[in-house]
Amino acid sequence: MKCPFCGFENDKVVDSRESKEGESIRRRRECLKCEKRFTTYERIDEIPYMVVKKDGRREKFERQKVLSGLLRACEKRPISMGRMEQIVNEVEQFVVDSPDRERTASELGEMIMDRLRHIDKVAYIRFASVYRDFQDLSEFHSELERLVSPATEKQTHAKAKSTAKQGHGA
Repeated sequence: MKCPFCGFENDKVVDSRESKEGESIRRRRECLKCEKRFTTYERIDEIPYMVVKKDGRREKFERQKVLSGLLRACEKRPISMGRMEQIVNEVEQFVVDSPDRERTASELGEMIMDRLRHIDKVAYIRFASVYRDFQDLSEFHSELERLVSPATEKQTHAKAKSTAKQGHGA
């Protein structure tokens, strides 16, 4: 820490105290050259993790938003809260692991759909219908066809994997 009085870069900490709210630490320091005392504050760097929406907007990542989408998709389905929590944890870890602290909404949506596709087809279709914003019955029907056809499902899974890999390099 550089002394604000003489610019010397070595000091000793004389006293440390946590703030009342516990959000910072106050440190009294003494310069080893001029022996004057000064105060510094230490805080956690809180840069939020972001989600880039389809229209380019950025929103702060919210675990609760992911969980509420899963709860709606899994309503009245035999999927435990523990399993849903596991999916949310995996999505959150994916965002946290991002080198630039952001991921696209499409990466997150595809990741969730991939998990649901293997757990419960009905929950998958519910989530996909909202996520993909089906405009008519034919789009919904096409998704059902892909889900039912094993060969098509393998192609869809391979496409989702390649999309996820492209997101890692971004």
